Amino acid sequence: MIKQAAELLFEKLGEVEAFRFFALPQKERQDSVTRHRHWQESLDKDAFFREVFD
Repeated sequence: MIKQAAELLFEKLGEVEAFRFFALPQKERQDSVTRHRHWQESLDKDAFFREVFD
């Protein structure tokens, strides 16, 4: 069921937004710069550009 839900999120939201959804806020609040750096580390640059510019 979890796999189906994840596939549906990727289908409906796209890869970038689905990953943002999965990165829900943690109990302890992270500094925005740290949070952004973590997001960048997991980012597939080519997929991101395709999503934004195609």
